[in-house]
Amino acid sequence: MPLSEQEQRLLEEMERSLYQNDSDFVARVTRRQGRPTYTAITIGVLIGLVGVGVIVLGLVIKQPLIGVLGFVVMLAGVLFALRPGGRTPTARPARAASARSARTGARPARGSSGGSFIDRMNERWDKRNQQD
Repeated sequence: MPLSEQEQRLLEEMERSLYQNDSDFVARVTRRQGRPTYTAITIGVLIGLVGVGVIVLGLVIKQPLIGVLGFVVMLAGVLFALRPGGRTPTARPARAASARSARTGARPARGSSGGSFIDRMNERWDKRNQQD
């Protein structure tokens, strides 16, 4: 179910307010180590397949220790495939928010105090419930 225009505007305003008022939190949450590279994914999948082969080998020769070792190898392959890549993009939430505001033509958020924002949100919630 898509959001109405009013809900989209409200969500954008909440996002702008979050970027303005709590930039440290946004920087911590949006900080990423990069995406996994194709090479890491390929090597990880190959290691995982070797692990599956070792598990099967442990089943064939009826040695549970070898099966457990195969599971560990398979898990290591999956973790290697999912590990972040070497590139670390810098988090720039303020620049992204200002670019988004300029693109949508939105006005900057009204005050920096958290109480006024919460009050406006409560008023909008009350108005929405009264309309229904």
